[in-house]
Amino acid sequence: MWAFLVLIGAAAVSAHLQDLAFDGQKVFRVIPQNDEQVEIINSLASNVQVDFWQPDSVTLVRPKMQVDFRVEADVSFEVEDLLKESGVEYRVLIDNLQDAVNAQFDSKARTTGHSYEKYNNWETIAAWTADIAAQNPDLVSRSVIGETYEGRPMYILKLGKSGPNKKAIFMDCGFHAREWISPAFCQWFVKEAVETYGKDTAMTTLLNSLDFYVLPVVNIDGYVYTWTSDRMWRKTRSKNAGSRCIGTDPNRNFNAGWCTLGASKSPCDSTYCGSAPESEKETKALADFIRQHLSTIKAYLTIHSYSQLLLFPYSYTYKLPSNYEELNSIARAASEQLASLYNTKYTYGPGATTIYPAAGGSDDWAYDEGIKYSFTFELRDTGRYGFMLPESQIKPTCEETLLAVKYIANYVLEHLY
Repeated sequence: MWAFLVLIGAAAVSAHLQDLAFDGQKVFRVIPQNDEQVEIINSLASNVQVDFWQPDSVTLVRPKMQVDFRVEADVSFEVEDLLKESGVEYRVLIDNLQDAVNAQFDSKARTTGHSYEKYNNWETIAAWTADIAAQNPDLVSRSVIGETYEGRPMYILKLGKSGPNKKAIFMDCGFHAREWISPAFCQWFVKEAVETYGKDTAMTTLLNSLDFYVLPVVNIDGYVYTWTSDRMWRKTRSKNAGSRCIGTDPNRNFNAGWCTLGASKSPCDSTYCGSAPESEKETKALADFIRQHLSTIKAYLTIHSYSQLLLFPYSYTYKLPSNYEELNSIARAASEQLASLYNTKYTYGPGATTIYPAAGGSDDWAYDEGIKYSFTFELRDTGRYGFMLPESQIKPTCEETLLAVKYIANYVLEHLY
């Protein structure tokens, strides 16, 4: 078997020189039953280029865990043979990734401009931030909180009726470049706010009583790169000293147990924690903004995909947060709200125990800064399409998620501190 792995390794090196078309690439789901089978996954990953979708690093793979990963076309059959031969339980989630990439764009809304039911590129989103603020001056304002590594302005939208000493909720999307459904939700949330203000009592109360800071895309450079070069890109696009590998995982780059576990010190890894906490211009801008508004920000929400999870601290440690019972009951109720629309089932709990440990995340950092209502959403689906969620699912995904976000916002409003 090992000789066979070395063979696959040699084939994989040559594959990397072509264009990043995904034709023939496969996504597998495996469930290793014991340490021996985990070792098979480990050795596979060290011999072939494996892109882990869930968990996001091979180091996090444990027995009985569901593991989703992508492999290059030229080794996909050998990988499948290896899994068969070694008796590892597996199934093919996506048989040809290029088909899934093409199938994302199945929206009936074929406008050339911005659409809430389509995936919009960054240029379109940036223009939209200006338009939505210009069209709703008494409800929305736009400002710039910093710029990205490649020099793009980071726009934030402030939603709410102006009033004296209002508390706020901060929400961001687009940490990981390939999680396209995430920025789609931030845009949808803003749309719902401006369209239902004055009509929907709950939304009206929220916007009268609270401000919402919405950062539609954190990792703008990475997001642009997923549109222009590599749909599967995850990290930022910064250069790393002494390495030809690009980018840092922005959600391992915060000062919360930074780089202790579930993160990598190697710049070539997808969970690279960066050279220091807040080494990335994007994470520094976000953290600076929150620090500047710490007296008013009472909740932090960060939107990712995929897995259908509602997580709260901690991820960098197995210890429970001091208000664990409260966070758990909020998460339970928010998940029930979400499921009430299309029966989409979410799992909820503290990050480390619910999925796996991961240090340096923005939710843990915000919590440790004193924002006691801190939540991470992992949106649809559970792996059928993974990061390639079709546009036809944007509307239902956003509608159901909105219910959970409104529940949390309302709870925060009733429990200000």
